[in-house]
Amino acid sequence: MIARKLPLVLCVDDIPEVLTSIKLTLRNNFEVHTAANGDEALALLAKHEYAVVCSDMRMPGMSGAELLKRAMQQYPEVTRIMFTGETGRESAANAVNEGQIFRFLTKPCPADKLQAAIAAGVKHHQLISAERVLLQQTLVGCIKALVDVLAIANPVAFGRASRVKRLAKEFATDLGCEGFWQLDAAALLSQIGYLSLPVELVEKLYHGEPLTPDEKVLASGAPEVANKLLGHIPRMEPVLQILAGLDAKSKSKLPPGQLADGVKILSLVLDYDGFVAQGLSTASAIEQLKKSSNKHDPETIEKLAARVGTAVGGEEVRHIPLRTIQPGMILMDELRSEFGVLLVPRGFEISEAFVGRLRNLGSKLLGESVRVMVRHAT
Repeated sequence: MIARKLPLVLCVDDIPEVLTSIKLTLRNNFEVHTAANGDEALALLAKHEYAVVCSDMRMPGMSGAELLKRAMQQYPEVTRIMFTGETGRESAANAVNEGQIFRFLTKPCPADKLQAAIAAGVKHHQLISAERVLLQQTLVGCIKALVDVLAIANPVAFGRASRVKRLAKEFATDLGCEGFWQLDAAALLSQIGYLSLPVELVEKLYHGEPLTPDEKVLASGAPEVANKLLGHIPRMEPVLQILAGLDAKSKSKLPPGQLADGVKILSLVLDYDGFVAQGLSTASAIEQLKKSSNKHDPETIEKLAARVGTAVGGEEVRHIPLRTIQPGMILMDELRSEFGVLLVPRGFEISEAFVGRLRNLGSKLLGESVRVMVRHAT
């Protein structure tokens, strides 16, 4: 018989006897880990996927309120419960506002009340986790389908979205941010503001060409367009926060945590992808990023360099007829019509929707040989 996996709970208190008592009370229904202070608790939170974290309000060094605030920022799906012997309204209000506390429990806490609170916290965690999976599988899937369609209508703007999303997701995993659906959605929607721009201007932006003063004004309005288009969609607030953080003019600063990490990852990946789209090699693109070290953290650039360097080892460039192109391949050259109209930019990642459109391009173009990059599993 396979043993039932118990929900994982972290309890934090500077009094060993209290931790021992809590562990004995909960041991039959929960797997309980303990920490004597906030620093120990944060180290454990980084190693394990807890359903609930319970902390005493008053502890030497980091307070319980500060600990749960940081837990909320870094591990938002973990349910947060506060133990307190205080009745002060101000301290309680601060804990609720900053740490978004699920329950307050007074000390000493009866065993049945403690069991019920932890069980409710576990159920809350399960609901939040289920919602994340639903969002990841449905919302992001719908966004991906939308972007694939937009890529057919405007391949210069939206052809890079899938490519950026893939690299951002892989890089986030390298940095320990797995299952980050908000980043996936933000990467796919990072080009949505370009819908308002003339195609010629989007091409200039894509290739890094200088803009006229009027074009700069038009381009600067793209983030606001994205906000208006997405602002009324439920559950999109975290995605909008990441996109807003990409705007250099934005004065809103996200607190340390997952969303701030999302801004850092996506900003770096977009800049890297922009250099590659302009024809720079992987090594040259990384060097350009290093020159803008005031914008990006040098250590993070080195980690991205390791990621793209590993990816290069799993890539192969082939010459194939256009009609045989497959989803997931990346075009290494621009694809233009016989009249010189840009159909697909260099770096476009082929989607299933684009493959379906190929039949409309004409037999002459379909017979042409194109350079594509094929990525192999590494």
